[in-house]
Amino acid sequence: MDAYEAGSTSRHGRDEPGEAKGSPPDGPQPPPGSGPPDDGAAPHPASQEAPRPSLAALSLPYQLGAALAVAVVAVVACVHLGMVFLHVAPSNTVTKEHSRAIDDWIYPEFEQNWKLFAPNPLQQNIAVEVRADVRTADGGARTTGWYDLTALDGEAIHGNPVPSHTEQNELRRAWDFLVGSHDAQNRPSGLRGALAEQYLRRIVVLRLDREDAAGPGGTIDRVQIRSRSTNVRPPEWSQEQVPEKPSYRVLPWWPVPDDETLRAAGTADATKTKGDRS
Repeated sequence: MDAYEAGSTSRHGRDEPGEAKGSPPDGPQPPPGSGPPDDGAAPHPASQEAPRPSLAALSLPYQLGAALAVAVVAVVACVHLGMVFLHVAPSNTVTKEHSRAIDDWIYPEFEQNWKLFAPNPLQQNIAVEVRADVRTADGGARTTGWYDLTALDGEAIHGNPVPSHTEQNELRRAWDFLVGSHDAQNRPSGLRGALAEQYLRRIVVLRLDREDAAGPGGTIDRVQIRSRSTNVRPPEWSQEQVPEKPSYRVLPWWPVPDDETLRAAGTADATKTKGDRS
């Protein structure tokens, strides 16, 4: 009985001398971490950290002030990004209407020396046209009407799932080459200008011969090229007004050397012969 009581006491009291220290008591044990820690155990480090301050811990006036400061910073940042975007963007309806406000915001602290869009997208439809002075087979002379070479290329491309590179880019690139190598008075600048004239003249002579502009037995003595630029109409919501009348850039008459005429005629004969054989 005494031993039982002593054993009973040892189960619920301190460890007796000679007993294994920390030996688990008999009976079912709670899972680890479910009970309170032992008296001698060190507290967890997280329990010693001070609670972190948050916006919700502030009083209502301070919360309103912090929210107002964040809103002001966000609005200023958005306005600044918008002003910089409009400053570097190409000229458009918005920049023309608010150019004074944009310049007052940008200059001098936020000046930008780079462009966002390069190159500036075209806002015109440019067509290349040509006419020719023809010497007929009976020795007479006549001037043809204007041939819209761009429209002819467009007709060849329309509905064609695999248009050729020539139909898409040859004439357009040749005209861009000439414009970039000539001044406003259509005077060539250096060797590139002369080369651009020869290249474009050869193209238009071949195109005229394809259209049989000289007629049976006729030859082309000289050609004249012009561009017709038509502004693309702005959208309905825009207040921008653009002239609808097309503008022209007319080049001087260029004589056609005999070698180009013969080459054009030879190309046409070869094409016709190939068509007859097929």
